[in-house]
Formats: sequence, structure tokens, C-alpha cells
Amino acid sequence: MMSIRSPLARLLAPLPTHLRDDAARRYARQEAVLLDRLGSLYGQRPDFLPWLGDLMESVGRLYAARAPALLRQDAQREAQPDWFASQSMLGYSAYVQRFGANLQGVAERIGHLRELGVTYLHLLPFLRARAGESDGGFAVASFEEVDPALGSNADLLALTAQLRAAGISLCSDLILNHVADDHAWALGAKAGDPLLREFFHTYPDRMQPDRYERTVGQVFPQAAPGNFTFVPALQRWVWTTFYPYQWDLNYANPAVFAAMTGAMLGLANKGIEVFRLDSTAFLWKREGTDCMNQPEAHSLLQALRAIAAIVAPGVLLKAEAIVPTPKLPAYFGSDAAPECHIAYHSSLMAAGWGALAEESTDLLQQVIAATPPLPPAASWLSYVRCHDDIGWNVLLNEAGADGPARLARIARFFAGTPGSGSYARGAAFQSSSADKAHGSNGMAASLAGLQSATTVQEQEYALRRLLLLHGLALSFGALPVLYMGDELGMTNDHSYTQRPDRAMDSRWLQRPAFDDSLLAWRHDGVSASGRLYLALRQLIDMRRRLPALAAAAPRSVLPADTPAVLALLRGDAFLNLSNFSGASQRFTLPAGEWRNSLDGSVLAGTVGLQPWHMLWLEREQEQKREPA
Repeated sequence: MMSIRSPLARLLAPLPTHLRDDAARRYARQEAVLLDRLGSLYGQRPDFLPWLGDLMESVGRLYAARAPALLRQDAQREAQPDWFASQSMLGYSAYVQRFGANLQGVAERIGHLRELGVTYLHLLPFLRARAGESDGGFAVASFEEVDPALGSNADLLALTAQLRAAGISLCSDLILNHVADDHAWALGAKAGDPLLREFFHTYPDRMQPDRYERTVGQVFPQAAPGNFTFVPALQRWVWTTFYPYQWDLNYANPAVFAAMTGAMLGLANKGIEVFRLDSTAFLWKREGTDCMNQPEAHSLLQALRAIAAIVAPGVLLKAEAIVPTPKLPAYFGSDAAPECHIAYHSSLMAAGWGALAEESTDLLQQVIAATPPLPPAASWLSYVRCHDDIGWNVLLNEAGADGPARLARIARFFAGTPGSGSYARGAAFQSSSADKAHGSNGMAASLAGLQSATTVQEQEYALRRLLLLHGLALSFGALPVLYMGDELGMTNDHSYTQRPDRAMDSRWLQRPAFDDSLLAWRHDGVSASGRLYLALRQLIDMRRRLPALAAAAPRSVLPADTPAVLALLRGDAFLNLSNFSGASQRFTLPAGEWRNSLDGSVLAGTVGLQPWHMLWLEREQEQKREPA
């Protein structure tokens, strides 16, 4: 019978002597959570203890392979676990091929990122993807190699070293829920390997899939209806939540957890410092439920976090859980069992856009009120746009009794067909009917009215709307992430309609190639691109010097006489005052004097806000007077 310490012995066995003390110390700190969570998932299996020992030995080998520079960084970040939650952190998200053509081209953009103040770069999927349709790279065919069209593993190692030297952490997607149907595991399953077939959810007929379908929703009801695909090579139905060529992994099989743990640590050893854990809500299936946010999914993530904390405590896990606000905090775990370091605040993003459409901050105020304080060493991730659609259904809790109809109206506003009265130019995404809202697509500048602007005033208002949303993301208390091209006001790219492998997916509207001609105008202060870029830079620079804008600093919303105005107070000395309407508004400031962060003017009493206008205000400190 193996002793309870045998997993530690197996972990330490592959390690050189100089790493063993740290490994043992870290393991002791994580042991209770690790054994409890893995035991709850797999402990009923007769082979659990041998499997656990094998897992820890493989983890030890990956620990031993970690480069000295990464080990040093691990030690520094372990000593300051909230390093990523300061107001100086700024993210940027881009596709490799759209931003720099390949990994070497991305390295050539580091100067632009540093000028913006970026400290965190999320490169969307760059590992070898499925041949043909690949869901923008999210159908991964290999976790071990860079897509040849984008470079090599050597290019990745060079890029991570260059970014690290520039003070920028590289974030990579780790697609946990599924692999491509031409991944080696899927190919092995189709070839008859019974062990690899157990990596997936497969069924001989429709009986069980039909039972699941009664309660499971559809992610892409138009492009990929249903959740199961018949695979002739298997003569079985395979669970495919997203697209037929993306096979869901079966985490009830411990071999899957071990394989994905190895994939994560292998990428961490290549210099990846943050993992965006894709589709975390879908990881565990349970009949009679919507198969989202199940307790076992959280156990899986907590075990993964514990292993990362042992091997690479300098690495962050980020939950891509696009779920309603009440379900978000669970992805941070607890003090006793931490889960992800960062979680997307998609409700905040969607509510910001909703405030523009409705010219009311009602949804936004409800989302902020429902956002709990952060646990230690954690952060929300705030953003204005990303590669994906704006999913309105995350706001159903806040949208009221007529929520679906209300959100559908907002979605129609952002579809913005000419003649509709809307300034937005976007596209509906996967709506199952006219009275339901699934998502909206489009670049931020197009959705905010810059693309449709034909007059100086319309352009001015569009720029103000963009600054409102970015100002919210920058001041909310989160790690804010800019989406590629938004700093320059890049607009929609319709070229995807000419490509059969993309034409069915309007998310390609917001995936244009980076526009160097606009980049050249970023300092001119006259063009729309230049004005937007310089204004964003000013906000970013101001944020960096304001500790009240760190992720964990307190936040509250002050009452206003009109729902058009959001008064977001951070601590007691910083106020983001934003008018989300096309009409001038007034707001009475809290007692005392407030300094305008933008121009240095001092304000008190009642202030006016022009249409779509934002003020960043700092409370003036009372000067101590010398006695007469």
C-alpha cells in the first residue's frame, strides 16, 4: 500500500537537489486541496493512487525542465502574489497573423506595445490548428507545436524571452474543453484505440444524447445546431458543444486531466506566463442540467491551479467563463481552495454597450452592485471588445421581467442597418429568433458610430463613446485589456464574406489585419485615429499613477438625478463621471473640491456633462494651514 507521502516522493524523484526544497514546500502548501479535489473526481477508481503517483512524477519532470530565468521569475512572483493586480497592468489582445503575420512579426510590434504601456499580451490561438475550418484556431490539433504558418517553437521561445525583457507577460489560450477532430487523440480514437476513445464522450445511438439535449443549450444554433455529431469512422455520436469538428474532452477520465496538465506545463516551460482557460464552464457533463458550471468543473480548475502553484507559481490562470454575474465569483475559488487568478467580467462589458444603446446606466449599475469584492491576489479582466461576440444573455439577471425582449432590442440596435436610426454598424450573431438576443459582432469603432459618421459632430460623438467604454474598463478595478486596433479606431473587415471557411461566422468582422497606415497617424492629434490614440494614452498614463484604480481598491456608485449618468467612485478620492446619453446632463459632486485629471481644473458643486462626456476627477486634499 502506498504511503500518503508517495505523491511527494514521486514529484521529487526527477528533480535536481537544488530544486527539491522549494518543490517540497510548495507541495506541502497545495497538498490538501490537490488530494481532495483529485480524490473527489477520481478517488473511487481502483487505480487512483498509482495514477496519482504517475501524474506527480510527470509533473516533476516538467518542473525539472523549467529554465533558470523562469525559476527566478517564479520566486519573485511567489513573494508578491498580487503582482498583476496593480494599476500599472495593461493588457492587449491580438491574433498573431492579423497583428504581425507571424511570431517574428509580433516581436517587431513590441515597440508599439511598450509605447501604449502594455504589460500583458494575449495572443489568440497560435498552436497548430485543424486543417481547413478551425474556429479561428480554437480547434487545436497539437498542444506541443506552433502552427507552421505562424512560426516554430524556436520562434515562440525567442518571442517569450523578448517580451519578458520588455516587461510583458505572454498569455496563450489553453483550450480545455475540446480538441480538433484531427488531433492525435481523435485520430487514434477513429483508428480504433479504445484508450483514446475514452478521451471523448461517445454514444452508440441517440438515446443518451437526446436526453442531454432536453436541458443543454446550443452555442451556435444556426451554424452548428445541436451538441452531438455522428462520426462514421467511429459509428458513434460524439459530443461536440461548439462545432462538429471540435470534440469535447471527457474529464471523467483521469488520463485526460493528466494529458492537459502536461500540455499546460509544457507551454509554461516555453515562456507562457498566463493561460486563458477557454470554455471553462463546459468541462463537466451531468444529465438533467445545462452541463455548465458544474461543481466538478471547479474541482478540475482548483487541482490545475494547485499543480501550477507547485511547478510554476509565476504563471496565472484566467477563466474564460462567459456566465451571468452571480456565477462569476466561483471561478476565483476560495481562500482554502483558490481557482483562477483572473476572470473575464463579460457582464460589465455587455452592460457598458447596453448603456450606450439605451442611453441609461441601469444595467451597468446593477452589474457593478452585484460584483463582489475580489479575494486576495485576484483580478477581474475588463475589456471593451474582443475576438468574440458580445453575448447579451449574460445580462438576463439584470434585464428584468422582459429581459429577452429588452436584450433583443439592444442587439438590434448594434446590428445598425442603414435607415434604422442607429449609429452602430455591426452584425447579429447566432440569434435563434427575432425576439431573442444571442450576440452582436463588430469592431468597437464601428459599433460606437465612427464607421457611420459623416459629420464632424458625429465623429466627435463616436470618439467620446469609445472613450467612455475604455474609461470604464480602465477605472473599474480590473486588468484592462485593449483589443488589437481599437486604440486606432479600426473598423469592420467584411473581407471574410469572400472566404467559404469564414463566411458563416460574422465574428470575423472584428478580426481585421492591423492597419499600419492608421498607426502612422497615431501622434497627429487631428485624424480620428490620432485623437483616439492620444486620448487613450492619456487615460492609461493617468491610471498608472492612481493607486485608487488598482484591482482590489474599493468601488461604489454614487446616486445621480438621471440614469444617463454613471458616477463610479474608487476609494474616496477618485470619481469617474460618465454621461452615457446624447443629451447634456448635470451632476452634483460630493462635498469638497475635485481636480480634473485631464486638464488640472478644479471643480466643485454642480458640474455639466456634455453628450457622451466623461470626467476623471481626483479629490483635492485639504491643505494644512499654519496658525496665524
